[in-house]
Amino acid sequence: MTSEPTEPLPPEDEDLCIREMSIDDFPIVFHIGEDLFTSDYSPSMYRTWDEYEITTLYNSDSELCLVAELGEKILGFALGTTVEKSNSAWKYGYLVWLGVRPGLQKGGVGAALFKEIKRRMREQGVRMIIVDTDADNTAGIHFFQKQGFGNIQQHVYMTLNLSRKSPKKRKKPEKNK
Repeated sequence: MTSEPTEPLPPEDEDLCIREMSIDDFPIVFHIGEDLFTSDYSPSMYRTWDEYEITTLYNSDSELCLVAELGEKILGFALGTTVEKSNSAWKYGYLVWLGVRPGLQKGGVGAALFKEIKRRMREQGVRMIIVDTDADNTAGIHFFQKQGFGNIQQHVYMTLNLSRKSPKKRKKPEKNK
């Protein structure tokens, strides 16, 4: 998230429309995500942004795949799903991706997207929404705290780069017999 808009915001007299994403929106949503969710954004991101993120969520929970549109320009998107766990009375919502065009953050688009996905999840019986972000993403953490999220838990993610040669294991010295 950036602090200063780099492209002009659309005229104030136009209303921001939050609507369900359509198949025709896939390329635009994909390219916005491609601009946002880079390895610079999160070098250890356990999920990678690709076209399957959009299609998989759209095929399973299209009513939780939203775009924010002003005029005819898509400014951002939210992609979510619900999770029901066996032996639990609770239904969980998972906000998987939320993105706003670079330079337009802090203009209310993300908050409007979140408000609508939260409303839809509540209608579906969700009792708790879960979101995750990189621990270094202070702007994202601040945004979600403003939306009411709390109970921040940090995870430990570990990686093993299989393209590198593994270090040789040291041989244990043999015991004298």
